[in-house]
Amino acid sequence: MKKSLLLLSISLFAITTTIAQNKVKKETPKKEVNDAAIKSNTFNRWTIEVSAGRSKGIKPYNVGYFASDPRTYLGKLSFNSYNAGVRYMFSPKFGLKLDFSSDLFENVKGAGSKEFKTQQYRVGIQGVVNASRLFDIEKELGRFNFLVHGGLQVGQITPKLKSFSNYNRTEDNGGVIFGISPEFRVFNNFSIIADYSMVYNYRQHYAWDGNYAPEENNLYGQMISATIGLTYSFGENNMHGDWATIISKEMLAVEALDKKVGDIEKLMDDSDKDGVPDYLDVENNSIAGVAVDTKGRMVDVNKNGVPDELEKYLANNYSDKTETNTIIEGAKSESKSELIKDLVNKGYVAAYFEFNAVKPTSMSSDGIGFILNYLRANPTSSVDIIGYADEIGNSAYNIKLANNRSKAVKDILIKSGVNPYRLNVIPGAGSDRGIDKSVDPKSPEARRLVRKVVFQIK
Repeated sequence: MKKSLLLLSISLFAITTTIAQNKVKKETPKKEVNDAAIKSNTFNRWTIEVSAGRSKGIKPYNVGYFASDPRTYLGKLSFNSYNAGVRYMFSPKFGLKLDFSSDLFENVKGAGSKEFKTQQYRVGIQGVVNASRLFDIEKELGRFNFLVHGGLQVGQITPKLKSFSNYNRTEDNGGVIFGISPEFRVFNNFSIIADYSMVYNYRQHYAWDGNYAPEENNLYGQMISATIGLTYSFGENNMHGDWATIISKEMLAVEALDKKVGDIEKLMDDSDKDGVPDYLDVENNSIAGVAVDTKGRMVDVNKNGVPDELEKYLANNYSDKTETNTIIEGAKSESKSELIKDLVNKGYVAAYFEFNAVKPTSMSSDGIGFILNYLRANPTSSVDIIGYADEIGNSAYNIKLANNRSKAVKDILIKSGVNPYRLNVIPGAGSDRGIDKSVDPKSPEARRLVRKVVFQIK
């Protein structure tokens, strides 16, 4: 009977392990591209446990027999219990465990008990609860965790002392088992596990000393065990199943919704700030302030290549109508270049800054990009970069701030491929050397217009 029980236990253990490995192999090719779904659905469900420790029969004992050592508080530290098991978690919180154990009960030499030696083999099938998940305290515990388990167990007890009349006569027992198992994760898939369990038998004729138990015991037996060992969790995930991050379906839905909103926001980006989203903008580098059509193209009714608003500026600012018409019609590229140069030198192209900042605002990329394109198209030209700050605060600090803003814009142009020798950082005009006092200092909106860098093309 003992051999058959051992064979059955080993067979069940091997079968469940094989099933687990086959399941992992079959499911691996089905791994989806959706990382959120993988994170939620493929936590490692299978875990192997091995441990060793100390077990002790509590009762029954016959007169003169006992397992404790009255000379010590905690008893003799020795191993007499060896365990192995496999666990499958149906969900992150609940699972099932099949385990096998071997326990050898002996008297402590010199402790005063009569000599005895009894072997027990036990197989249990138990429900397992991941208590840290159940109580929602995973984050607080970190690498620690604890499991609670309980279920049915069957076993065989065999006296091994030859002086007993029951020597090598095996008795079948059955009952229940309950326990708690603290864990500490050492590596991603490995953990140290301790376990304290109590076993209750309900048809035990033998006492733990190997003799028949007294009649008043009523076929009742009790033992305890304390063990420590290792667990290994295997499957698709590189994290132990007891610690894997599990995202609920509700959170997955929220994350998917956030992603959709983010995609929509990205579609609605407007790089050139002309009011037309980038996904509809055919010309997403239009000049700031110039009217565009529904596709983001600068309005050019007469199709001469010059935006109509620039034509109006030219007509209003050049007295020589012949030159004006020449520029508008695009007959002389030199006149076009002079027009752009004039617009830049008069401050129509600028980069702007937030309060006390040296990094240009996102809206300023158009102005800096305009200068970059001009310098690329005119390789013999150079540009002076002039920084300004508002008058709020210490003057010496503001002068330094204005100069740093010029250097920041210069650095952007250098990293965009412009030769540093074509870029000159110079202080702002006037005695304040970069502090613009032309606006009302009490107006935040007005001060925003003077926190800038302008350019002088040469």
